[in-house]
Amino acid sequence: ALFMGTGSPGGWMGSTCGALEGGRYKDVMQAVLLAVCAGLCWGIGEMFTKQVLHSKTVGPITAITIRSTVALPVLWIAYFVAVRVMKAEPGDWWRASTTGTLLKLVLGSGLVAGAAAMIFFYSALSRGQISVIKPIAFTLAPACAVMLGWLILGEPMSVRKGIALAMILGGVVLLTGK
Repeated sequence: ALFMGTGSPGGWMGSTCGALEGGRYKDVMQAVLLAVCAGLCWGIGEMFTKQVLHSKTVGPITAITIRSTVALPVLWIAYFVAVRVMKAEPGDWWRASTTGTLLKLVLGSGLVAGAAAMIFFYSALSRGQISVIKPIAFTLAPACAVMLGWLILGEPMSVRKGIALAMILGGVVLLTGK
């Protein structure tokens, strides 16, 4: 709700998608726009990270630590605005959540996706070319999510999704292969 306009996922980009009508279509377009912004931020940010890591004056763990230290205050401000100011997210999530939900949040999102993934990614980035490392990591992640969404979460899988997934993975092989 913070970045797409009053009461909808994501304020400042609301005017960009404001002309789109039709409820669900508008939500999908806003989600796509947010994903594009995220991808651009990650691409630009990781290019700078790659330059820093290849200077050999900063190691991957230091880079992750600085990234997280800088990001945390910004995230806490965004959290405060989303929960307290805009009332766009539940403020009592920690009380309302089950133990299983909290464990998934801490272990899955925090430990696996947050810490472990960043350590692996930054370590790979310090050793390889960004044009190889980034496509592998950032294509394997959605491919894994699509498969887990289908197998574990019961999300629909179609022939079209399967072909698209194969094409994306094939594209990364072409892009990163010798």
